[in-house]
Amino acid sequence: MPKESVSRMLTQAKPFVAVILMQFGLAGMSIITKFALNQGMSQHVLVVYRHAVAFVFITPFALFFDRKIRPKMSLSVFVKIVLLGLLEPVIDGNLFYTGMKLTTATFTMAMCNVLPAFAFIMAWIFRLEKVDIRRLHSQAKILGTVVTVGGAMLMTLVNGPMLTLPWTRSSSHHQTTSSTDSQDPIKGALMIAAGCFCWASFFILQAITLKVYPAELSLTAWICLMGALEGTVAALAFEWHNPAAWAIHLDSKLLAAVYGGVICSGVTYYIQGMVMKERGPVFVTAFNPLCMVIAAILSSITLSEILYLGRVMGAMVIIIGLYMVLWGKSKDLLPQPDSEAAEDKVATTV
Repeated sequence: MPKESVSRMLTQAKPFVAVILMQFGLAGMSIITKFALNQGMSQHVLVVYRHAVAFVFITPFALFFDRKIRPKMSLSVFVKIVLLGLLEPVIDGNLFYTGMKLTTATFTMAMCNVLPAFAFIMAWIFRLEKVDIRRLHSQAKILGTVVTVGGAMLMTLVNGPMLTLPWTRSSSHHQTTSSTDSQDPIKGALMIAAGCFCWASFFILQAITLKVYPAELSLTAWICLMGALEGTVAALAFEWHNPAAWAIHLDSKLLAAVYGGVICSGVTYYIQGMVMKERGPVFVTAFNPLCMVIAAILSSITLSEILYLGRVMGAMVIIIGLYMVLWGKSKDLLPQPDSEAAEDKVATTV
């Protein structure tokens, strides 16, 4: 095979590999974070520590690698950065972790599959996504969005029979009698969905900001700094009468803060920015179902979380819908066939 062909294939594969690795990182975060929350860690304090760690981690890379390409900071860009720090690190972070406390790691990651639907609609509104309802691939993206939302509703409202897996049998009774007492799937689902709306808004605003501030590492550092500062204000308000919530030791709480900061804030924000510049926000969010599958397997093994048939069915519907969107998105990158162009010309004439 010619070197040019190999080089072209590797270039085309980079966005896929980067986003898939990102989903593995997010799945690991869901397991570690759920364990830390079960140990009593405050979700509001976790948001602060996570982004403080991310800022310390990513800033040296930003200072070195972006020193020649970093544009001057303007008031407009700074306002966008402040809003970015508020949308995902603070609002989405607090809603996401609170929703996870009220549900399970698997349920939380599955509900996050509504994110591509929100991102698609917003990208359509802000003209970041091409949509022509006369074409099949655009129809697939729209129908896939509707199917995704329907799957999320099915997963939220329908439990069905319990799926007893070999590694969860010994803990099934304990799970059903103790841990479910503190769970509220409906309230948790609403919080996660609201968080996903803020997360999707973050993706769109990040894509817009990168057009005027095309320094991914520096933008990541700024977002993490704003997230830590703004998150501190929110955490102080929520934990005003609980100063012990800020205590941290060499345990799962510290691991959750460090892992979340390095992998899920620092590295993830950077990867998102890099891929979005080439493929757009819808492409980045379309791989969320993979995160759910990984999280479901890991959480059932490590946390002995019980799976229900209704939630599995809802998750499968979500996957079908999202990959309809992904299929339609992939067609946007292909040159328009002559036959399709002719059909569009006829339709326009009619």
